[in-house]
Amino acid sequence: MLQTKNRFGRTGLHIPPVIFGTSALGNLYAALDDHTKFSIVSECFKHVAAPVVFDSAGKYGAGLALEMLGRALHRLGTDPEHVIISNKLGWIRTELKTPEPTFEKGVWMNIHHDARQLISYDGIMECWKQGNNLLGGKYKPALVSVHDPDEYINAVNEKTEKEKRYKAVLEAYRALSDLKKEGKVRAIGVGAKEWRVVERISRDVDLDWVMFANSMTIFSHPHELLSCMEILHKQDVAIINSAVFNAGFLTGGRFFNYKAIQPDTTENKRIFKWREDFMTICRKHGIEPAVACVHFAMTPPGVTAISLNTSDPARIKSNARLVTTEVPASFYREMKEKKLINKDYPYLGI
Repeated sequence: MLQTKNRFGRTGLHIPPVIFGTSALGNLYAALDDHTKFSIVSECFKHVAAPVVFDSAGKYGAGLALEMLGRALHRLGTDPEHVIISNKLGWIRTELKTPEPTFEKGVWMNIHHDARQLISYDGIMECWKQGNNLLGGKYKPALVSVHDPDEYINAVNEKTEKEKRYKAVLEAYRALSDLKKEGKVRAIGVGAKEWRVVERISRDVDLDWVMFANSMTIFSHPHELLSCMEILHKQDVAIINSAVFNAGFLTGGRFFNYKAIQPDTTENKRIFKWREDFMTICRKHGIEPAVACVHFAMTPPGVTAISLNTSDPARIKSNARLVTTEVPASFYREMKEKKLINKDYPYLGI
């Protein structure tokens, strides 16, 4: 069982180096049966010492993920002190009035509710209350954030409209700050795929933690992002790294950053070639690609945990092992020699 705990920035919490995403509990891409979902949650407690951390959201299956997580925790009889829930707020469950949900078509399978976005002070408060109800009341989120503010802002094109949306995001964070002041949550954060939006919000909001998705990976680790992470670390803001396989592509999947791709353009050919060379070097050094991805993703200062997701209960044990497996310096030297890692990447000790 994974016993390691890392200090979670200035929050006073200590969490495991792996946290568990819950989108599979909301039927992302496939409708899992309730037994499988219960097994996923149960396996997390078997292989990671408490407190176990779950990352969820009202958007996941229009609240289904929160609902199933709460049911599983109740069924297990989990002590609330032994679990930390992160709830990303901004989407609220609504009645399903069409043959399929309208908020993300073709993504959530066999769900019986719809969802709409609510990014405002009052909207976030409404999402907070509904999320607690879906969890069943006994288990309440300690960590809260606004869900994908980058997507919300970038959904409009005009600069003035973008600024209006950014102000709405700041109002949403005012709500979260009030929840923290009232002692209803422990820490507020932000997670986004566009790291520059994380950086901007961190300048305007007193954040306790941030989550980067698809941004700081063994495939892509721009210098500007590393500088941003160093600043956050100096401010004692905890960092969670997420989607470190670039949505599964780096370990053999067909989705790159959540989009199915083929080697049919110059850029896509470059991406496929990078993966081919990466796999070759992994085989040469006897390293699983997933191990290399996770180990690299934890090397920047301030990274407290990696967020991993699975729809297979049998993968929980191996996911917990990923964060403790070492990678030899010889692997990284060859990665740099073959220009698969930036030559000036500073955190490998080589």
